[in-house]
Amino acid sequence: MPPFPDGPSPYLLPMNKLHDIDIFVSGGGVAGLAATIAFAQAGFSVICADPAPPITDRETKGADLRTTAFLQPSKAFLDRIGIWSRFTDHATALQVMRIVDAGGPDPVARATHDFDASDISDGPFGWNLPNWLLRREMVDHIAGLPNADFRPGTGTAHVLTREREARVRLTDGSQIRAKLIVAADGRNSPVREAVGIPVQTTRYGQKALAFAVTHDAPHHNISTEIHRTGGPFTLVPLPDHDGYPSSAIVWMERGAEAQRLADLPEDAFEAEMTARSAHLYGPLKLASRRTIWPIISQRAERMATERTALVAEAAHVVPPIGAQGLNMSLGDIEALLVMAEANRDDPGAKAGLDRYNRTRLPEVTARVTGVDALNRASMTGIQPLRDLRMRALSVLHTVAPVRKTLMRAGLGAKG
Repeated sequence: MPPFPDGPSPYLLPMNKLHDIDIFVSGGGVAGLAATIAFAQAGFSVICADPAPPITDRETKGADLRTTAFLQPSKAFLDRIGIWSRFTDHATALQVMRIVDAGGPDPVARATHDFDASDISDGPFGWNLPNWLLRREMVDHIAGLPNADFRPGTGTAHVLTREREARVRLTDGSQIRAKLIVAADGRNSPVREAVGIPVQTTRYGQKALAFAVTHDAPHHNISTEIHRTGGPFTLVPLPDHDGYPSSAIVWMERGAEAQRLADLPEDAFEAEMTARSAHLYGPLKLASRRTIWPIISQRAERMATERTALVAEAAHVVPPIGAQGLNMSLGDIEALLVMAEANRDDPGAKAGLDRYNRTRLPEVTARVTGVDALNRASMTGIQPLRDLRMRALSVLHTVAPVRKTLMRAGLGAKG
């Protein structure tokens, strides 16, 4: 495969600067750090590089205001690789997933359906954690792993793969020879581009606002998804803030409307979000700044190629519905780890990567397709279609076997 187009090939650089390792992870977001921990805990030598600058202990709260809900299978995997214990004291349990239809003429709740984890499990659906805390704790954990090396502020400059090895050059001039490259470097993955894997992208004309709020009414560990038009308005429980119940919100709207909301003065924005919440939790007060980002669906045509595996947003991007995004990513990493442990002498061998692709691609395709359909249904502004959406949800919720099957599928259960 060709190297990155700018600069010399890493093969022209001095061999005495070469680092021989098992696995190179490109990207140090939550998924990339989880992959680094997983492979290092399994005994592989790992280097992870990320172009973002190093994070500091007290500045991380401003770095990423989004949160992540870890569903049961993800929690079990993070427990297995030895990192979950760092999160336990900060996690907010998600016992009930509540879907509210507010798609009538007025923005008020007209139908509410609770999906309670107790119907299918002794534990909650998942646990919510702020992204800044995840990254901070993971970086600290990696520092204690003797066979893992995290390099923040360092990007992936060149990639060259061959049948027997991969060569990587980093932006700091370091040279790496690895048996496997794990691309965890985002939706615009430079590694994916370098190895020539195409992607299919769907653009919805939507954007998402993310922020934290306080409110008067307790959340009772209920994650609430309110459907009207433009996309869901989702409140996910957080620990109390300044003595008040608190939630993280992701508010999806069509792009122009989302930008208008993002530009509103704080008091006007609070009035609009309280109305959009159908007043279910009383007046909502901002507890953080607002961030905004575009919503797309994206899927790589393959999950692996020569000496390279794609995980997380390098492989798939979905709208933030049903806590599927990072949980799918951890599913990638777990499947890749199983493959690597079965091929310990050569974790990047073709047979193992082909098996990884066969295992993950159908699952990823099904989930990307499913979330796409849910998002399109949530966007509709046509009243008859909103009424049809409400009736369909009522049927799905009322039939107990169907409701339980949907809940298990949402968790990623196979049966």
